[in-house]
Amino acid sequence: MFYFDKINGKKVLKSSLLDSGYFTTRGFESKDIPLESGRLIKPEQTHSDHVEFVGKRTEYPNTDGLVLTTPEDTIYLRFADCTPLIFYDKKQKIGAVSHAGWRGTAASIGVKTIQKMGSNPDDIIAVIGPAISGCCYEVSEEVRDALLKTVKNTSGLYTNRNVDLKQINARQLEEIGVKTIDICPYCTSCNNDLFYSYRKENGTSNRHFAVLKLS
Repeated sequence: MFYFDKINGKKVLKSSLLDSGYFTTRGFESKDIPLESGRLIKPEQTHSDHVEFVGKRTEYPNTDGLVLTTPEDTIYLRFADCTPLIFYDKKQKIGAVSHAGWRGTAASIGVKTIQKMGSNPDDIIAVIGPAISGCCYEVSEEVRDALLKTVKNTSGLYTNRNVDLKQINARQLEEIGVKTIDICPYCTSCNNDLFYSYRKENGTSNRHFAVLKLS
């Protein structure tokens, strides 16, 4: 279940399944992310399916998923319609954030992130954040087909030329055995007063974030 909270006076969205991660809303800037210790790290996102472990480096080019293994650092990725994925491995006590636009979703970046973590899907808590929903996301037949090829069961994932990226990512995770998944109900286009939307705002450069710090 998702609920709103505040960090530094700014509204954020959290899942009751996860204490260590959250999603920001409009007007929240990177300077508002609490940083009690360590570094604040974001990758250079390019709609790839490349996932990296956070190490000593501070720059992660061509990277759309980061795996965090220590509580010192904080990671965040940027979104405006694409699907934010936050993962936590209850056994290893490590986490990750991934950026699943249609290209990342078509490449199953969520599944690849869990594989990179070396996690048993049974141990994973998956939180799927605010993104453009099936009500507003019309795509070409080529894109629709590329997305639907990533799952065995396509039921409920599309209507004509509209697809639901959040549900497709969830189905990918379910089909590899992830049982604990929280899916955000908010559509970034419908709820443009709360979140940025690339489509609704004609290519805005503004972004909200998915943030993770291990406790």
